[in-house]
Amino acid sequence: MLLSPATGALLVPLALLPISPPGAEGPAGSAGSATDRVVDARFDRANGIVPARAITHAPDLVPYGAQVRVTVGRAAGRTVVSVELSGVAGAHEFPAHVHTGACGADPAASGPHYQQVAGSDAADNELRMTLRTDPGGAAAASTTVPWQFRPGEAHSLVLHAGTPAGRHAPAERVACVDVDF
Repeated sequence: MLLSPATGALLVPLALLPISPPGAEGPAGSAGSATDRVVDARFDRANGIVPARAITHAPDLVPYGAQVRVTVGRAAGRTVVSVELSGVAGAHEFPAHVHTGACGADPAASGPHYQQVAGSDAADNELRMTLRTDPGGAAAASTTVPWQFRPGEAHSLVLHAGTPAGRHAPAERVACVDVDF
């Protein structure tokens, strides 16, 4: 610590100031909730020159360049996840789930659905939501679960084909966003 010669005030070297991790945006919402992570990304190929944070496996439903924002907030033992999409197929439903693995060129790389209690069929054991797009291809959805993710066990949010799926099976993984929950 140093004293300022002009004012006599205590100066703290910048190297000693805490650095917030990426996505730690501070207070958001009400009831003391905090935004722990925000991921803003454009969907791209899995095999691009620069690794993509958001990957599309079905460009007819989730075109290259479509945008996604995932916001994760934790408070009082709960987790709130909000997702916003733009530029995707219009008038469509995309079921979304948190998965255990990271996104990859193979849609199966994201692994199975994250379960708070492995093997349980309880309704609130997984984070599930459905994004319903307007005719222009925009959607937003949010859901809250009464628990927090175990560190290091949930790594992506996967969009499934949903309905009307056209050439895709409803459960098919059509896009993936890397989010370390």
